[in-house]
Amino acid sequence: MPTALTDDGVALWWTQDGPADAPVLLLANSIGSTAEMWAPQVAPLSARFRLIRFDARGHGRSDAPEGDYRLDRLARDMAAVLDAADAPRAHVCGLSLGGATAQAFALAYPDRIDRLILANTAARIGSAEGWSHRIAAVRAGGMAGVADMAVARFFEAAFIAAHPEIVDPVREALIATPAHGYVGCCAALRDADLTDAVAAVVAPTLVIGASHDVSTPPAQTQALADAIPGARHMVLDAAHLSNLEQPDAFTGAVLAHLEA
Repeated sequence: MPTALTDDGVALWWTQDGPADAPVLLLANSIGSTAEMWAPQVAPLSARFRLIRFDARGHGRSDAPEGDYRLDRLARDMAAVLDAADAPRAHVCGLSLGGATAQAFALAYPDRIDRLILANTAARIGSAEGWSHRIAAVRAGGMAGVADMAVARFFEAAFIAAHPEIVDPVREALIATPAHGYVGCCAALRDADLTDAVAAVVAPTLVIGASHDVSTPPAQTQALADAIPGARHMVLDAAHLSNLEQPDAFTGAVLAHLEA
């Protein structure tokens, strides 16, 4: 599979599906996951779009440099992936960390984005104290030490019990994430606050929240939609990884927004 080389020498793994001449749709992942988190969306979305997915720095098959990452750095990574794919413009859909990165990308590269979907994310995700505690836990106990906590936030308890075929690969990807890469992205979220900036987003935007999401609850996704001019907000019956708990509803909402 191809890689994108960033301006600081980091190789990012990416892949594409769908017609080469179709409009481009870029998907950006949650923290602790890889491009495989979009498995339910690949077939329906690649039937209509040139679908590009990638592993964020510090995750999966991408390089994992040491040190703290920054959200503006992750946005430049997103631009590097599109450059490598020879895609000057794209629709962008990001979830959680991917949604925060998509906000930063939309602000830094307004001429490169068509329509925007921000799922299970916020202008300010969590608190500096909370991310600092997460970083300390990973440094003390590795990824296995935070896996149960993270999975419990990713999915509702009933979904975890009923769908191990979906939950187990997510847990495995989380545990396989390099600890320093995960910590680097935690630092990006610890330090990022786009609350005062997102009013400048000009792309037509859909914000997707989830009724059982404790990481970015509906009040926060509603606040994000309220802050972006003209943005629409909808809430799915799910927890944080709403694209996996409610794949049909999630995909339908994405398609409806992109084809409006």
